Amino acid sequence: MGKLVVLMVTAFGDMVGLLMVLPLMPFYAARMTGTGFTGRALESIGFGGEGAVVAVLVSSFAVAQLISAPFWGRVSDKYGRRPALLVGMGASGLAYIVFAFAGSLDILLLSRLVQGAGGGTVGVIQAYVADATKPEERAKGLGWLSAATNAGVAIGPVLGSLSAQLGAAAPGLFAALFTLVNMVFAYHYLDESHDIHAAKAAGKVPQRGWAAISRVVSHSGEPASKLIWIYAIGMGAFHGMTAILALFLAFRFGVTEKTIGYVFMYIGVISVFTRAVVLGKLVDTLGEAMLSRLGLTLLAIGLVAMPLAPGLGTMAIAVALIPLGTAFTFPCVSGMLSRVVSQHERGLYMGVQQTFGGVARVVAPIWAGWSFDMLGKGVPFYTGAGMVVGAMLLGIGIEHAAGLERAKA
Repeated sequence: MGKLVVLMVTAFGDMVGLLMVLPLMPFYAARMTGTGFTGRALESIGFGGEGAVVAVLVSSFAVAQLISAPFWGRVSDKYGRRPALLVGMGASGLAYIVFAFAGSLDILLLSRLVQGAGGGTVGVIQAYVADATKPEERAKGLGWLSAATNAGVAIGPVLGSLSAQLGAAAPGLFAALFTLVNMVFAYHYLDESHDIHAAKAAGKVPQRGWAAISRVVSHSGEPASKLIWIYAIGMGAFHGMTAILALFLAFRFGVTEKTIGYVFMYIGVISVFTRAVVLGKLVDTLGEAMLSRLGLTLLAIGLVAMPLAPGLGTMAIAVALIPLGTAFTFPCVSGMLSRVVSQHERGLYMGVQQTFGGVARVVAPIWAGWSFDMLGKGVPFYTGAGMVVGAMLLGIGIEHAAGLERAKA
């Protein structure tokens, strides 16, 4: 099998495991609100509502991920992509077992932290794709990879909802088993894509993770820095919405833990089709920069429309704009980033991108949960849309500054 195909299968399996438990977490957390040291601590500072508790759990994953992502990216640049990915998958399997036996918010929080530490390898996966594809094909390759992961988004929640009928521990245990099978597959079929010996022979050593992070902040006008900021802002808006989506749909339309899986399946199907069928053609027609701007526009419109939707039909249309927007935005931004950084630091900068995305995934869900509880059910959506508009302004002219005009692609 080709590297990209094997990587797609691996990414699909990884996402199935994650989405078997992720949509259920708000319902588990609601039952455990106020339990353990974590629950009591949140209540003591007036942050113990259901929305806030869910936001903390969602953000804890991002905290662990943002800390570990540059480390895993640099490890993959120095020692190879394959070992970094296998370790990350092992951490996910362990986290699912912890989730299965969680009896308090403390244990739920532990499972999210463990999984986040392993989830720092997302940038490694993106670097893997960039290694295995030509520069002009990377956005398409990342789109295909995203299609595979979003197929997992479509299937995982349904499997999770079905397994939940067997008992509270069943989704976590099945997710762990699925991850183990996926690790065995990756171990046997996933070949190394990064020639670390050639990089060492050329004397190319990646800079340290914190140095790269600092450069993104201190040199925000550089093409790589702008692309990382755009990615992070868009990711924050998306995850802020995702953090409170189940609670919003339960409040507005009576969605429950037995039906929320179908909502995520709907989102996943649209995303898979868009990334697998539509994205490549539009990249050829519009180019990565223009398509990313179109994606941000659709994402902003969808976020504004969701709280304004008067019924399920209009809500379905608004929700559909979210996977369309993210499908056009994130693969294109990551593809452009892979082209403006050197090959021997590709894993590092893909990891740094995940770090900034992780910060956004910490801040945005906390804001979304707090504003959902305290300011109004629609506020998280409106502020998310405002963030996306800011990212659109930041990206004006990025293809010219980065030397990525379509004639040069």
